[in-house]
Amino acid sequence: MNKKNTALIGAGYWGKNIARNLADLGVLHTLCDASEETLKKAKEQYEDVAVTADISKVFNDNDIGNVFIAAPAVMHYELAKAALIAGKNVFVEKPLALNVGEAEELIKIADNEKKILFVGHILNYHPASRKIKEIIAEGKLGRLQYIYSNRLNLGKIRREENILWSFAPHDISLILGLTGEEPSQVESVGSNFLHPDIADITVTSLKFPSGISAHIFVSWLNPFKEQKLVVTGASGMLVFDDTKEIDEKLIFYPHTIEWKAGHPVPKKAEGTPIKLLEGWVEPLKAECLAFLKSTETKKKPITSGEEGLKVLRVLKECQTSIEKKRGAVSSGKDNTTKKPEKEYFAHETGYVDEGAQIGKGTKIWHFSHIYKGAKIGERCILGQNVSIADGVLMGNNVKIQNNVSVYTGTTIEDDVFLGPSCVLTNVTNPRSQVLRHSLYETTVMRRGSTVGANATIVCGITLGRYSFVAAGAVVAKDVPDYALMMGVPAKQKGWMSRHGHMLKNPDKKGIMVCPESGFKYKEVEPGILKCLDLDEDAPLPENLRVGKVLYDEFKKK
Repeated sequence: MNKKNTALIGAGYWGKNIARNLADLGVLHTLCDASEETLKKAKEQYEDVAVTADISKVFNDNDIGNVFIAAPAVMHYELAKAALIAGKNVFVEKPLALNVGEAEELIKIADNEKKILFVGHILNYHPASRKIKEIIAEGKLGRLQYIYSNRLNLGKIRREENILWSFAPHDISLILGLTGEEPSQVESVGSNFLHPDIADITVTSLKFPSGISAHIFVSWLNPFKEQKLVVTGASGMLVFDDTKEIDEKLIFYPHTIEWKAGHPVPKKAEGTPIKLLEGWVEPLKAECLAFLKSTETKKKPITSGEEGLKVLRVLKECQTSIEKKRGAVSSGKDNTTKKPEKEYFAHETGYVDEGAQIGKGTKIWHFSHIYKGAKIGERCILGQNVSIADGVLMGNNVKIQNNVSVYTGTTIEDDVFLGPSCVLTNVTNPRSQVLRHSLYETTVMRRGSTVGANATIVCGITLGRYSFVAAGAVVAKDVPDYALMMGVPAKQKGWMSRHGHMLKNPDKKGIMVCPESGFKYKEVEPGILKCLDLDEDAPLPENLRVGKVLYDEFKKK
């Protein structure tokens, strides 16, 4: 287990602790982070560890077999997917993903690639948690009745997720593990103090088919740190307080309830500390060891992708209960009145009108608005402050960066990329005094086309398949397939490959080769370029869907 074959993506707030443990275990090969300051500190601390800001170097290094992901939650799905496709075993911090569809896809990929997918639900690897499971298995507590957990602190306050998604996954994971079942009913209430749309405190109630009940209280506005779990059975109680010293973290109370004259009477007894010192290992190190061991044995860990999916389902039920401000949301299979779970993700500050159609796996981020008649495909990503108007038709895997408005009359096919603050219109000669709502012009962006940052697309034109509009360009006429458009007004400056590289140096037969994919292209007629290796409407092969070399490297060549 001391082979240096492990990389860490994200070495910030929590990632630095993972880096320390991986280095202590002698397995840390590469540390990847976007912050130059973080990389500089890491290089000073771990002199024999490679550092990089280029994620592709992690995925393309054959000496790296395992990847830890401690990046923000919004990046978990994309990074985990890319790592699995690159043939790596993956440890991803909680939550596994931000929606059930993404989690299911990651599990499927891991199974197909025969790789380990491990979720960082650290409480399961705490010596106290392992001891609790052992005591329950021995029957010392009797029949389980009630579980209560507190996870309170002052900060760290996040804005990319609420307190439920930040703190509660650990407790949900452990409670599911202790009960051995999924809840049949979920109810959650949130309170907002610092931001109108982000809960700072949540209280969650879970009811299980066996009759066990559980409550989870989480807050990042508490004046002191508290991490406590109470497990109550018919024959006693266990109290796990992680803020105590090691020899006081786990206490067994043989309290019972006796019935006298038809009334319940508590029978109290002295608590007994449960020894953990003999088997004490720092929980994070134990978690890292469990992952590394599972990569060697190929056995699924306790916190496998499937376990992470169960936790994610409960989180989504909690979130739904909070958002709808209604009572219990049944999650049992026998509940015929349950509304189907949304298969897309919309940030709390985003607004999706009733009647908008949004495909599975799509993500809608901060302050974006989707109007009621818009139709958006699967696996699309809409950045901050994006507006999609009534009547817009959008295909699958479309990526729209921040500050873009897509107006009525626009059709966007699969795999289109719209850069930050690019401008689209739908009337050529707008006047405030002249109403032209019935005269919107049609703009079509064909499959795979790219529009650069701050570019302007005049309405009523078509961008051809895999065409490329450079940043700042103003396009006022139809664009051929694969054309590179630059300038004001935009003019064609060459051809671009499907992977976004300028095609140059045709051979004697007029064939040009993409430096990244190796696909061959030829101008079959004046002004008409074709790919000779792949039909324009065919999907890319799986091995060509993840970039592996920086653009600067191609420029050097």
